[in-house]
Amino acid sequence: MINFNGDSSAQENMLTQNRAFLYGDAVFETVKIVKGKILFLENHYFRLMASMRILRMEIPMNFTMEYFEEQLLSVVENNGFSDSARARITVYRNDGGYYLPITNDISFLIHTSSLENQSFIFETKECEVDLYKDFYIIKQLLSTLKTTNKVVNVTASIYANENGLDNCILLNENKNVVEVLQGNIFMLQGNTLITPPISEGCINGVMRKQVLALAKTIEGLEVIEEIISPFDLQKADELFFTNVIKGIQSITKYRKKEFSTTTANVLVQKLNELIMN
Repeated sequence: MINFNGDSSAQENMLTQNRAFLYGDAVFETVKIVKGKILFLENHYFRLMASMRILRMEIPMNFTMEYFEEQLLSVVENNGFSDSARARITVYRNDGGYYLPITNDISFLIHTSSLENQSFIFETKECEVDLYKDFYIIKQLLSTLKTTNKVVNVTASIYANENGLDNCILLNENKNVVEVLQGNIFMLQGNTLITPPISEGCINGVMRKQVLALAKTIEGLEVIEEIISPFDLQKADELFFTNVIKGIQSITKYRKKEFSTTTANVLVQKLNELIMN
């Protein structure tokens, strides 16, 4: 017998044993699907495989890239979202044990939702951010994975909402810039585009990789991975963040400093050219 919301007669459900729920013992990938095609499929698949290996999960022999693609697309198609959709696959270690699992075998769960636009949209709305300093991202390999332990992001989201902010900038234990709540951060200073290196604890983002490559095709723009301090933000000409659903979102204000959006707009155009080819 269990107690579920005060009901002691409730039937035992999957959450009483599910390790993703009990210990955050899970990783996930969120993908964008356009016209029945998973954007950046290889990047998503190989990042998921790498994450599972790091967490010592047993990867089934049939879990090929073709199988990964087939499973995601089948759910999207069954829900009628093939034109443009968001799909998330969560992979978790199977039930059993406490901190020490009794098996490294895995199960997975896929759920989807429809998206309005096939292409990435350059949004001109205001986006004000500030630093989140209650808790920090730790500079370690685990921080670069998309696990279901996102308590820092959750508490920072609440902080942003309570303070009338559109987003927050997360810091590591050295008080350096890591990322924002929903993606990797980029900073333009003069003709140099900078993003923190993965070693600072930021998510090894799929869209981050695409934007780094696309930015290098812009003539006269130097692209580097380098530590960013909060003091550097005040000297920036432009700030934006990236993820696979939004694509690129400009940050327009940090404290009293306001930013241009020119480079982000150019990169959105290049990104749409890439996915439509």
